[in-house]
Formats: sequence, C-alpha cells, structure tokens
Amino acid sequence: MTITREFVERIPKTDLHLHLDGSLRLPTLIALARESGVKLPAYDEKGLRRLVFKKTYASLIEYLKGFEYATAVLQTGPALERAGYELARDNQAEGVRYIEVRFAPQLHQNPKLTCLEAMAALNRGLARAKEEFNARPEVGSGAEPPFEYGIIACAMRMFDYGYSRYFDALLHVHAHSGRKEVFALASQELIRAAVSAKTRLRLPIVGFDLAGAEAGFPAEDHAQAYALAHKNFLKKTVHAGEAYGPESIFQAITDLHADRLGHAVHLFDPEMIKSPEIKNKKAYVDNLVQFIADRRITIEVCLTSNLQTNPAIRSLARHSFRHMRKAKLSATFCTDNRTVSNTTVSGEILKAVRAFGITPGELKNFIIYGFKRSFFPGTYIEKRAYARRIIEYYEKVERRHLRRGKDGR
Repeated sequence: MTITREFVERIPKTDLHLHLDGSLRLPTLIALARESGVKLPAYDEKGLRRLVFKKTYASLIEYLKGFEYATAVLQTGPALERAGYELARDNQAEGVRYIEVRFAPQLHQNPKLTCLEAMAALNRGLARAKEEFNARPEVGSGAEPPFEYGIIACAMRMFDYGYSRYFDALLHVHAHSGRKEVFALASQELIRAAVSAKTRLRLPIVGFDLAGAEAGFPAEDHAQAYALAHKNFLKKTVHAGEAYGPESIFQAITDLHADRLGHAVHLFDPEMIKSPEIKNKKAYVDNLVQFIADRRITIEVCLTSNLQTNPAIRSLARHSFRHMRKAKLSATFCTDNRTVSNTTVSGEILKAVRAFGITPGELKNFIIYGFKRSFFPGTYIEKRAYARRIIEYYEKVERRHLRRGKDGR
C-alpha cells in the first residue's frame, strides 16, 4: 500500500506536543494585535512570514521570537478562548481527533486575568470546538470517532525580568532568594493552580510540562513541583534533550518521573554528555535507551521544529528518529508549533514517511502510540474504548484506501 497525502489526512491522528502560543493563526495574531495595541513587525501574513515566521531560522533565539508576539496578544480571556477554538478547528480539519494543548498560564497572568481564569478561558474555546465537531451526524451515528482534548500546564525552567507581569512580580517579591529558587517556586505555584483547576473547576488539565533553556537550568531544580504533580496523579512530560544531551533526559525520567519526553533529539549523542563522572559515555546512552524502551516512555517527535532549531542536523535523514525507530521506542509525531514551524500533523507524518521509508504497518503503530500514550482526561476504561474506536476507524480508512488503489482511483 502506498501512503498518500489523502490517506494521511483521512486517518485519525493525535498531536501530543502542541504549544498554543506557537500555533496561533496569523490573521488572528494580526487582529488581536490591532485590538490590544501590540506592535508587530508587519500587519499582513506575507510580511510576518518573511520577518518572523520563517521556513528556516538562524538560531533558537530567532525561532522563539514569534512567541513573544503571540503571548503579548493572548492576555485576555476572550483572546485565549478564540485561540483555543481555532486551534482545535484547525486540527479537526486535517483529521486530528485528539490533541493536548500545552501552554504556560503564568505567561498570561496579569492584573485582569488570573492563572485559573487563563486555563478556564482556553478550555472554553476547546470545549466549544469539540461540541460543534461531535454534534456532526457522522460522530453521533458512530461512523466516526469523536474529537477529544486535554490541557497541559507548562512551567518554565527559567525566566527574567520582562518575561511576564507575573514573573516580574515574583522576582521582585523574592529578590532576596536565589534565582533558581524563584524559578522552582513558580513551578510549584503552577502545579497547585493546575491541581485546583482540575479538581475544583473540573477542567481537563491532564498533565504538567517543563520548558525553556536546558543548559544551566537542570530539570532537578523543579523536582519538588513534579513531586506535587506525582502526588496529585497528574501525568508528566518534560522538554528534554532538545538542546542538551542525554543527562537532561536522564533527569527528566528519574528526578521528574516523566511519562513522556518532549523532543529527546539528543538521546543518542554520547559526545554531548558533560559530566566527568560518566566514563563510558556509549554505555550510558545504551542503558538510557534501554530504560526508556523497557518502560515505554513515549517520545514526542517534532521533526520540522528540530530541523529549524538544530542546524547541525542539516536534513531529516540525519534526525535521531532513525535511531528511535531502530530501537523500537514508543514515539509519536507532533507539530510542536503549527505556526512558528509552518507545519501540520499530516505534514510531519508525510515528511517522516519520505525521509525514513516508514511502512504502512509502522505508521499505524506510531499513530496508535499517540492515542494509547496520551494523557486522556477520562477513565482508563473510557480511554481503552476510545482507542478501540480509533483503531477500528483507522482500519476502515485503510480498507477504503486499498480498494481505491485496486480500482485505480
């Protein structure tokens, strides 16, 4: 069977690594900037693509520039609700049936919007899109599986003055403390807010994440926040191995009890190990890979994003996914940032198929991993039933695709 674009767009898919502020529609960014008085480098899509949201970036710093504009316009409840609604609709349009939207609520916290209100506003938009999609007769009749979603609260490894009003206030109040202590405190405050949103407001807060610069800001600094998440039964993912080596990944799965890993692009790079205590670097990497494989810790693979922020990769054929595939690791394809990386889930899958020669059987496994290793907001029984519906629908699309191929259509 030939894997075509039409087939990829029709099969049910997930996006488990999806940043809200990196996936804002450009017309919406422009409209919200005009409404809120945020200055942009350009006020048309072509201009923004040329100046900010490029195909390639010179550095990670340049790549992250677009987030500043998106965060600046997402400072009200209605703006967050609109962004969540449109993001869900964009995913639904290409056959994505389950998403986990991650965002840092503290970046949107201000005198007129609390952390809890920011999470509730995003949920309103996502819930409205879900309700509209699932009201379709195809879903109601059982012919197609419904659309579902979860929200991941994202903490920051580090921040500085000017990051947000919340972080500025936190740095001012705790000026006597060490900066890393303040960063850790912010993460703990966020997990308490996330637990409150889940238990008191009944929002589908399904997980906790840690993002930001890895070098100099180790995951272990946030171990107490992750311990709180652990005690409150929140699932855990961590950005690790994106710009640092295997040691960062080791901290994520040990000190932070990560259920999944964001990127892990440098998992197979022993030369990036910094610790002088690790004498046999290759053995360290081999043991780490086996640990991850044995525990089915899923890697959220973001091919386009990694290529843009890690110029040393040079081409997708050199991406470490080729090693993940060989080691039979649990991995699933994600966009990271639909707008900043100018990509879609279907686009990521097609790039993987072309670059690595993925077979139809392998593709099915990678897609199903996404559903089975999701932080689904329902019960385990509900998750199993949902995954079964997804598999049945996938196989129906597959059979239809095969029939068309035989008929020459």
